[in-house]
Amino acid sequence: MSSQEPDNDATLDSSLARKRNNSEATEYPRRRATIACQICRLRKTRCNGARPRCQLCVDLDADCVYREPGIKLDAGDKLIIEKLNRIEVLLQSKFSDPISQSPLSSNSSTAANLVQIGGDDVVSFANIPTRTIAVGLGSWANPPTSISTMPRVHTTPALHLLQWPLIRELVAVPYDPHTLLQLEMAREPLRLEPPVNLDVSNALTHAQLFFERVNVWYACVNPLTWPRYYKKALSLDFEGGPESCVVLLVLALGSASQSGSISCLSADEELPGLPYFAAAWALLPAVMTRNSVLAAQCVILASAYLFYMVRPLEAWTLLSNASMKLQLLLGNPSRVPGQWKELSTRVYWNTLLFESDLLAELDLPHSGIVHFEELVDLPGGFELEDEEDEEDEGSIQLGEKIVDVMIGQDELWYFLAEIALRRLLNRVSHMIYQKDSILTLASLGPIASELDFQLSQWYESLPQPVRFPLGGPTSSPIQTVLRLRYFACRTIIYRPYILAVFQNEYACGDPTVKDCCLRCLEATLNQLEHISRHREGHLPYLWQGALSMVSQALLIMGATMSPTLSSLLPPATQLDGIISNVITEVGRYARLAPSLKLSAEIIRDAEKRRQMSLASAARRG
Repeated sequence: MSSQEPDNDATLDSSLARKRNNSEATEYPRRRATIACQICRLRKTRCNGARPRCQLCVDLDADCVYREPGIKLDAGDKLIIEKLNRIEVLLQSKFSDPISQSPLSSNSSTAANLVQIGGDDVVSFANIPTRTIAVGLGSWANPPTSISTMPRVHTTPALHLLQWPLIRELVAVPYDPHTLLQLEMAREPLRLEPPVNLDVSNALTHAQLFFERVNVWYACVNPLTWPRYYKKALSLDFEGGPESCVVLLVLALGSASQSGSISCLSADEELPGLPYFAAAWALLPAVMTRNSVLAAQCVILASAYLFYMVRPLEAWTLLSNASMKLQLLLGNPSRVPGQWKELSTRVYWNTLLFESDLLAELDLPHSGIVHFEELVDLPGGFELEDEEDEEDEGSIQLGEKIVDVMIGQDELWYFLAEIALRRLLNRVSHMIYQKDSILTLASLGPIASELDFQLSQWYESLPQPVRFPLGGPTSSPIQTVLRLRYFACRTIIYRPYILAVFQNEYACGDPTVKDCCLRCLEATLNQLEHISRHREGHLPYLWQGALSMVSQALLIMGATMSPTLSSLLPPATQLDGIISNVITEVGRYARLAPSLKLSAEIIRDAEKRRQMSLASAARRG
């Protein structure tokens, strides 16, 4: 594995170590140079780097030959390259000419992903369709599927655990895995009226809070251009234009960040930032009809506030709109002006991250945004736009102060780490949890081992500001969220071993199976031991975090019912306390969304049945 050329995930540490030439700018990774084909080199034209043929070679109907940079290869490297070449030939033979000549067609990094599970070719190719059909809104994009994307149908979500042996004995009635989606679809629509008199007296405070506490999650607002946005919105009385919409959404999220988790508010208390959001909501219809990077930025910020409100389906609806804009813009590099490219990159990754989170829990259509994943760079540093001159920058004294306060608040450490981890989570779902998977314990071994190795590499590559301790307290909400998601990833990597023991207690007699079960249970308990820590990610991850708690609680409940697995767990009294805390915490969220209300009811009833079953077994014993 170490001899493979790393993809976007593996380059996290090395890319963060590079310094930008501008000494006054924040030090962020430099974009990778695209390798030009021989035709583009001879014509001295810019090559888009598409494989197997770049756009110019497609237009000229010419053979497209890439001269890869010289690398000293050992025998192992050559074997890997030969294997990748065979995979590429096989993939190209599977797809028709219109697809193979698309600018979005498979490239070597996609093919490389297919061998990342340790050479288990049977598993690798079992799930590759003979022809990929792009289901979803972006129907013109039709490239091969990458294993770093969420599969169309998978068994990762929490309600699938209710079909497992032992766990299904803890529920009164069987639940369809699509129940959560149906509940959200039947939910009362969001009704917002714009405020008659919008109070903006605390606008600058809320803007500062956004750049201090919120932008680190999304990294999609440029602090350098913020004063110009604010000035434009102020000149329009916040009543028109995409700049007003962006400013109002920034203020809404900044206000939301100062009051803690929404679950701690009383039911009749107005949500922090809601007046700002309601004003922006009135502007969104006009903004959503525009196909610009600025319009897509508005939609992403609105989706972020909807996630804060625990409105996952409404957020998905807006994300679909953002996806369409981005697919249109990114379909041709000339459609995105140079000063907007960095923002378009960040908006793209936000869209992909949000959509992946939703697809991990709900059976929703795929928008097609993932097909651009190999073509979009990792985020780099924002640069001051050419049109931003000193007169404009200093025309508002308070605006100038905001620049002074917020310069340097454009932090990418978390955002880059989250991109890499989300892609790894998608690989786990793709390799292990595809519907009707034919994995056995023998074939699962190298896959789980490789995925766990990639997770360890991700952790080792984290820069110091965001690297969390594997044990002990964290020093910031950023570290807390990354730690929780790290253990969530480790749990689902090894979760199939728990299912194997649920199906056959004797499976745990194998030391390897027992060790993998122990890793899964330890990772699960690491997420649940201090349950209130989940609130630190209340802004971006409350809904996702709640469903993760439910999954882990059900897993632990089932493990206590297994004679062999229960011996790997802490004392019963400690587990009872952990489960009780999870039930209480998820119960706080029940009023926020129908999907969370059902989830709270499921684990509460499951715990009652578990206690009754254990008491009955004790009496018989």
